[in-house]
Amino acid sequence: MKSRLTALVAAMLIAPAAYAQGEAIYKCVDAEGRATFTNVGPGRDCKRLDVGPITTVPAPRLPARTASNGGERVTPASFPRVDADTQRARDAERRRILEDELRAEEERVARLRAEFNNGEPERRADERNYARYQERVQRLQEEIQRGENNIAALRRELALLRP
Repeated sequence: MKSRLTALVAAMLIAPAAYAQGEAIYKCVDAEGRATFTNVGPGRDCKRLDVGPITTVPAPRLPARTASNGGERVTPASFPRVDADTQRARDAERRRILEDELRAEEERVARLRAEFNNGEPERRADERNYARYQERVQRLQEEIQRGENNIAALRRELALLRP
């Protein structure tokens, strides 16, 4: 019902505009009753509509970029500036923090791998039930994988930093 109402409103709006221009507009209805309008010639289940001229309005043009700013963003004068030495110190601190995190994560993964023992960790006293043992093995695998993903992310982050 809604699509038919939409089609009727569209036809009423298009009708006066397309008629004076002389272009043929066709209303096509598919098997589900959805109406589409086209000017590409009659197809199956299409009827020609007598409509007036079609009015088109071009989209406004974007202002041309001048050669002076090269299309780059200009930072406002009131924007706080950081001198080069301060930025270098910040970058060095960030690199140090990332390297510390990487070293700690590598040590953690090494401990987990040693405990994992190639998929056969030592059974603990509280793991008389085999299901508990399997849960711990699964948890160790997941923690090792998560640690390896963290290591890869930290290495990517370090690679993005300026030397």
